[in-house]
Amino acid sequence: MIITSVKPSNEVLRMPPTWIPSKIEWKNYVNAFHAVPFFRYFLNSVIVTVCITASELFTTILAAFAFAQLKFKGKNVLFMLLIATMMVPGEILVIPNFVTLANLGWIDTFKALVAPWGASVFSIFLLRQQFMSISPSYYKAAKVDGCNDLRYLFTVMVPMSRPTIVSIALLKIINSWNSYLWPLIATNTKEMRTLPVGLAYFSTEAGTVYNTLMAFSLMIIAPTLIIYFFTQKYIIQGVGKTGVKG
Repeated sequence: MIITSVKPSNEVLRMPPTWIPSKIEWKNYVNAFHAVPFFRYFLNSVIVTVCITASELFTTILAAFAFAQLKFKGKNVLFMLLIATMMVPGEILVIPNFVTLANLGWIDTFKALVAPWGASVFSIFLLRQQFMSISPSYYKAAKVDGCNDLRYLFTVMVPMSRPTIVSIALLKIINSWNSYLWPLIATNTKEMRTLPVGLAYFSTEAGTVYNTLMAFSLMIIAPTLIIYFFTQKYIIQGVGKTGVKG
């Protein structure tokens, strides 16, 4: 992909293929940037990714704390029902979600792109396991000192669970950035397209201009590759720690 993105057009389909281009064509990236409203697609992807990640972290932290620390009637039954929803394929929910959002008049808006993904059962389960590994003595000591539940959650449990929370955020960032099916369904206009949807339309319009297409693709995946490269240790630590209960 990287090599093809900087090849001259006459070398892209040459047989036998050449590994090293005779000339580095950086203009392929310029052409890809100007062939579509790339900056608009990029901004849409950033807005959607940030909003989805923030809303999921908010709901995940509160729900995981409730299932791990609080005592209320039917907690275990409710948690099992929540876990059972993980067996439902996501594709089944596409049409009901679309109909609901269409009735609300949200189609082709940021609300339609964000609302269905504001919570994650897997993330709740993952963070709950981490919260349960924290000794209950911290909670008892906090209660003795007059600390309420929310303050205890955000000053004690969240800092102690930082690797898991960071890993949840990073996984959601990567997933949201690369999401294609739902943004394709929920958007109608060019102004609301995200980068993966823009790439699909561009690949149809570009045809056999593979060097420009590869340049476009590389500009899309570069941010997630950079994020993953610098934060992969947090993902490994976060997922690994949830398997240990103290």
